[in-house]
Amino acid sequence: MQQLALQRTSDGLFLSARFELSPHGAVQDALIKGVPLYFVWQADVLRERWYWTNKRVAGATRTLRLAYQPLTRRWRVSISTEAGGGTGGGAGLPYALHQNHDTLEEALAAVGRVSRWRLADAGQLEPGASHLVEFGFRLDLSLLPRPFQIGLGNQEEWSMALERELGVPEAATPELPAPAEPRATSPAAEA
Repeated sequence: MQQLALQRTSDGLFLSARFELSPHGAVQDALIKGVPLYFVWQADVLRERWYWTNKRVAGATRTLRLAYQPLTRRWRVSISTEAGGGTGGGAGLPYALHQNHDTLEEALAAVGRVSRWRLADAGQLEPGASHLVEFGFRLDLSLLPRPFQIGLGNQEEWSMALERELGVPEAATPELPAPAEPRATSPAAEA
């Protein structure tokens, strides 16, 4: 199941998405043995041009690290908003948020879900111009330990990727006001 939705507000452009991830075979075995997996969310906001290639006006990248902690028997999802790579691999990324989960299913649900992820500020989207978002989600094999990278390109169970192109709404949708909380009345005030 895949759900993707873009929302344009007066603050900017936001993406909400949900995917069902179900690794099996060698991928699940590697996870249970404590090998961390790295998933990358990537989105580029483009302004369409009829006379030339589309112009990139904004972009966002998010890397998620999924690892099993054998001592605590819990799954840990760590989120970084910086792109991976380099010689340090995913271990060198600065992670901003860590979440612990009791089961692999809960951890995979956290990896495959994003809510109101800011892709662009409102000032980056030209009024009256047509924009689109090129979105990608993948298991990043380049951040795995070197012994795991050998020969993985041909194995289908290690290829987890999704790419979509979404049209950006022409105008900002008004945000709904927060629901008002009921006032507490004291018995003395009613009398």
